Amino acid sequence: MPKLKTKKGVAKRMTLTKSGKVKRNKAGTGHLLSAKSPKRRRDLRKATIVAGRQAKTYRRALGEA
Repeated sequence: MPKLKTKKGVAKRMTLTKSGKVKRNKAGTGHLLSAKSPKRRRDLRKATIVAGRQAKTYRRALGEA
C-alpha cells in the first residue's frame, strides 16, 4: 500500500503528541472577543485533545496509518 499523503490544511491546524493523540486549538478567538467573558477567553487560549472517531480521521489526514 502506498504512503498516505498529508492533508496540509489539517497539518497547519493540528499536531500529534508523542503518545499519538491529536492536539488542536479552540475556535472562537478570531473576533467579537469583547462580548466574551475573560474566563471564556482564557479557556479558548488553551489547546485541547480531539476525542473519539474524529481523532482517527484527523490522524489519517496527517499521514499516519
